[in-house]
Amino acid sequence: MKRFFLLIFTIWRQQMKLYLLAALAGAVIGVFVLAPSYDYISARESSSDPLSSVQFMLNQVGDMLTGKISHGNLMLLAFYAEIGALIGLLSLAFYTLIHNRVVHIDYLKAELDKDLPSIIRQGEGPYLEFKSTLRWDMAESRINRSLEGVILKTLAGFLNSHVGGTLLIGVADNGEIIGLEKDFQTLKKPDQDGFEQAVMTAISANLGADLCSFVHVLFHVIDDRHVCRLIVSPANRPVFIDQGNAQKFYVRTGGATRDLNIKEALDFIAGRWKRGK
Repeated sequence: MKRFFLLIFTIWRQQMKLYLLAALAGAVIGVFVLAPSYDYISARESSSDPLSSVQFMLNQVGDMLTGKISHGNLMLLAFYAEIGALIGLLSLAFYTLIHNRVVHIDYLKAELDKDLPSIIRQGEGPYLEFKSTLRWDMAESRINRSLEGVILKTLAGFLNSHVGGTLLIGVADNGEIIGLEKDFQTLKKPDQDGFEQAVMTAISANLGADLCSFVHVLFHVIDDRHVCRLIVSPANRPVFIDQGNAQKFYVRTGGATRDLNIKEALDFIAGRWKRGK
């Protein structure tokens, strides 16, 4: 648990810096742009000041910098600083949302342009892994729930990476297409829909329901054998897996997935989610 809180604190500290800067920038804009603009509009409506907008705002800024403002105006400036800070925070949140969406869509478009045979020919690597089955033990010819844990570990590694990855289920390590027929037989609904539901249920229960939107499920049929293709986008938060009494943090290293110790995890998270990346 201590490890978990240390990791969360590291992310919170990095994100707080960014939001504080956004609030500060917004407050400055509120004081030096919004407040003078409002005063200028009021002056023009009453026709009491013939100065141009630029000259009027420069005079206002000069008065603020030299302290030539009344208590009432000071309270008004504080109000505009609050408004500006709120606008800054909302702008940052909106930009982050749009930016993440654009990156997400671009990644999916690039992945969808690839066909399954060409993907398999690449072989396993940092961004691609093959798994023969979801829960059917090929060696013992029985259901083995621990195999789902292996799938989840790989998904967590892709989710925690900077670029995501692709997991093919129904393909052996050597690229041979095994198919999902054995897995289908273990499901209440023995078809693609049932398989997708089983995958998403496992993700929701073990990694977090919010992460389901980062995993996209496609099915391919080659030589009458079904293959499930999971396109995994980078998550917007660190992903942990509960194993016993400990929480494990997995990342992709080369063509494998491994868990990091506390120091490695802290360093990785500080860089991975720095400034909302």
